[in-house]
Amino acid sequence: MFRSALLILSGNMVSSALLFARNLALAALIPVGDYGIAATFALVMTGVEMASALGLQQQIVQARDGDDPHLQNALAGFQLFRGLLSAVALFFLAGPIADFLNVPQVAWAYQVLAVVPLLRALQHFDIHRLNRTHRFWPLVLTNTVPPLLSLIALWPLAVWLGDWRVMLIALVFNDALTTAMSHLVAERRFGVAVDRALWGRSLRFGWPILVNALILFLVFQGDKLVVGRLLGMEALGVFALAVTLTLTPALVLTKSLQTIFLPRLSAKGETGHVARRLVALALAAGLAVTCLGVLGGVLLAPLLMGTGYAALAAFVGPLALVQGFRIAKSAGTIVALSRGRTGNAAWSNVPRIASLAVGIALVAGGGSIPALIWTAVLGEAAGMVLSLILVVRDGGLVLPKRRLAIWGVGMAAAAVALFALPALIPAAVIAGWLSRAALTGAQR
Repeated sequence: MFRSALLILSGNMVSSALLFARNLALAALIPVGDYGIAATFALVMTGVEMASALGLQQQIVQARDGDDPHLQNALAGFQLFRGLLSAVALFFLAGPIADFLNVPQVAWAYQVLAVVPLLRALQHFDIHRLNRTHRFWPLVLTNTVPPLLSLIALWPLAVWLGDWRVMLIALVFNDALTTAMSHLVAERRFGVAVDRALWGRSLRFGWPILVNALILFLVFQGDKLVVGRLLGMEALGVFALAVTLTLTPALVLTKSLQTIFLPRLSAKGETGHVARRLVALALAAGLAVTCLGVLGGVLLAPLLMGTGYAALAAFVGPLALVQGFRIAKSAGTIVALSRGRTGNAAWSNVPRIASLAVGIALVAGGGSIPALIWTAVLGEAAGMVLSLILVVRDGGLVLPKRRLAIWGVGMAAAAVALFALPALIPAAVIAGWLSRAALTGAQR
């Protein structure tokens, strides 16, 4: 069990690190405005994927008859049907999407991206079915090899094209490789079947997942959509990179916490000790990410001086605060999930969606990106409190009050420290300028 968990965790971390490196490399290789356009590709693909997410991969693992070849073929057929619908929808919506984001010249690129849902729909279900017998290597290889190869391909593409088209080709290349790898590591032959009864069963299984996926799209991508629509591609490029810097470690940590604790929490006879340990670890991880983000924002200021990403330094700290609350919130969600209460995740995201609406109004009225971020901080904080209240009420969880108090003081201190950034950043910039001047003088 420990080896399997370690394999999953390391696979998730490597995959996330490769995608993170790809985003950083792309930001360094193309202009800021082009990176903003490239960020819309990931945004659009996330929207298409979440708008049709039915948890078919989870179903083949969870279902008692998940090893049945006919069920696997029926799920593959349903996935292919879903992918075709998504591809057609994206192809015909490409123009309106480009107009909405004020980049009509990119409409053809969104049409090219329509091939991605089809490629994903052709992935082999064996990489998920084999998880039933704790064989995770096929899934790990499928999730890590393609991002590595697409990262390697990034530099020659940047030399050749030098603009947002690099990301377009990298995305299509990555998904084509992922599909090919899923077939390469599969044991069964690929097949599809049309079974109305099984498709209906998949719809009944997947509709709550679909609803939560749509909510998560607003939570994770809504801010980017607002910035791209109202503030332009250059602003989106800076904001998207700042989000990547803070969101990536948060996603790795929350996924790791769920992988480690969900099986133990779901076991019979669990007394609550494991749940309290999860809450304590989630609080500590959230506070650590927040503090590192606040410090990182100050340290990045002199490094980004004179570049198109100079404004990013002021965004990293507040965004780290958002992720700190989000990591802490995951504890309540995981505990609730282990007890069969899947509604906790959706309810805890309601304050975040409400804060997004406030943020949209602020930006539309002339507000800036920091205003949007601070509304997100308030929304995530409220969602975290609501999640813990629900799990205490429904599951009888006893919170570690001392640790919770320490965490609260730490988060408050981090938030207060952020208000000093307007003074700290210029000081850091001046220090960086003096350091560069000293180095230049020493070289003469």
